[in-house]
Amino acid sequence: MARNFHRKDRLSALTEINVTPLIDLAFALLIIFMITTPLLEQTIELNLPVEAAKSQADSREDFQAISINAAGEYFWGDGRVSAQQLADLLDTMAMDPAPPVLSIRADAQLPYQQVITVVDMIKQRKLSKISLDTKVE
Repeated sequence: MARNFHRKDRLSALTEINVTPLIDLAFALLIIFMITTPLLEQTIELNLPVEAAKSQADSREDFQAISINAAGEYFWGDGRVSAQQLADLLDTMAMDPAPPVLSIRADAQLPYQQVITVVDMIKQRKLSKISLDTKVE
């Protein structure tokens, strides 16, 4: 017995929606974001300190990276800056009514005092959203 695939009433509305193309698009976008996200975060090559367990990840949409390499040089994003330029950039950020999260990335071999100096610079300007980046073991 052969099946008949002709609709009886051609003017009636379709009650089914084909979601296969939508699912294909969602998976393609997921793969694209999975590939590009790690490339956006790592800009300066640092040996970050290691933490024992993964803490709860904060979802931060807007952040500014401050990096300190093993030689003690400061970086704002991916550009090298002096201590005075860093202070000036923090002053400008303090004037913003909704400042971004400041992500501090410091080399693991760096003396602790240099990290505290940067945190003090941030605290003096009453910026309170600070994140210390580490590697997960």
